[in-house]
Amino acid sequence: MSIQLSGELLIRVNKHMKKILFITILLSALLFVPSSTFAQGMMNWTSTPSGAVSDDHTAQEEAEGKEIWEKLQAKQLECKNLTDEQYGFLGEYFMGQSIGDTQRHAFMNQMMMNMMGEEGEEQMHIAMGKRMSGCEPNAQVPSSGAGFMPMMNMMMAPLRQGFEGQGGGGNPMMGFGWNNMMGGWGGFGLGWLSMLLFWGILILGVVALIRYLTKSGDNKGGKTPLDILKERYAKGEIDKKEFEQMKKDLT
Repeated sequence: MSIQLSGELLIRVNKHMKKILFITILLSALLFVPSSTFAQGMMNWTSTPSGAVSDDHTAQEEAEGKEIWEKLQAKQLECKNLTDEQYGFLGEYFMGQSIGDTQRHAFMNQMMMNMMGEEGEEQMHIAMGKRMSGCEPNAQVPSSGAGFMPMMNMMMAPLRQGFEGQGGGGNPMMGFGWNNMMGGWGGFGLGWLSMLLFWGILILGVVALIRYLTKSGDNKGGKTPLDILKERYAKGEIDKKEFEQMKKDLT
């Protein structure tokens, strides 16, 4: 009896441990494998036709953002007169320039939408537009987009100096160049797309882990070793002496 019970408990524990081990290995890989490796794989994946669903829409928003940015540079528009929708287009334009590919930009937008919801994704682009245009350098980022702050800071770093004393409407891209931004970050040779994908995958992994642990904790169908032991005792498969002995072994 005790051997059979121990076998059942071992199988259940092993299954649970395998899941935990798998998630641990996944997160470890996300943390320690160079982001360029992830980027290469994700680039190949996003180059498939399935990633082209919203390319036209994204390209249109990038074009509108570019037009607003050029008017802002030419003093035909002022920061104080821009609407949130226009800031959103600016955010799309800046993000598209940093990624360098409309299809991958659309993929990143979809990833953000899945994590933050449609409204959160829109608010994130508005914040990007305000910050990266220099109109509102301290624009509030939606709480659901806190995980994307490192990405935003890296994208904005080469622009900050060019905006000093300009309050928007300057042309920092002429001095620093988006190509310089694409070339690497901090001398480590990590492309912007690599960093975008790295942070996106890492955040998704953490969210998946939290959901899994929460679901496991709320799963009423899951039984502990003690629950199994009590069931066997209730069914008469073991007597009281065996029950007490096995209970002592478990505790």
